[in-house]
Amino acid sequence: MRHLPYFCRGEVVRGFGRGAKELGIPTANFPEQVVDNLPADLSSGIYYGWASVGSGDVHRMMVSIGWNPYYKNTKKSMETHIMHTFKEDFYGEILNVAIVGYLRPERNFDSLESLISAIHSDIEEAKKRLDLPEHLKLKEDSFFQVPKSKIMNGH
Repeated sequence: MRHLPYFCRGEVVRGFGRGAKELGIPTANFPEQVVDNLPADLSSGIYYGWASVGSGDVHRMMVSIGWNPYYKNTKKSMETHIMHTFKEDFYGEILNVAIVGYLRPERNFDSLESLISAIHSDIEEAKKRLDLPEHLKLKEDSFFQVPKSKIMNGH
């Protein structure tokens, strides 16, 4: 994928309320403006990379970009699962994301259980790939040290 790594930043907004409550996998959602500014030829699917909230620590993350076929979304979304336990919600904070690799295309599931199982498998695969030296170095990218503006796509 010629766009990777891809860097973007934006305010965390309320999503569909499914991540933590229904799936047990909390996600941080970007506003429509960030999603709408993704490269037009960036495939929908599941990606992995690095994320930080505000000027906080950089953590592993996985992000779903697309329409979530299981839920039949009509609007494209970008839902980021940060592999870290936060003590509280961070709506309104700035989320910084570096997408470094592609895991798989979006697909539909026949049950909520199979969707949750696939997400857990994706998380494990993302963790393995982020341990590779070429991905690990991006955790230290200067993108995560710059002053935080409200919205930014690209690098």
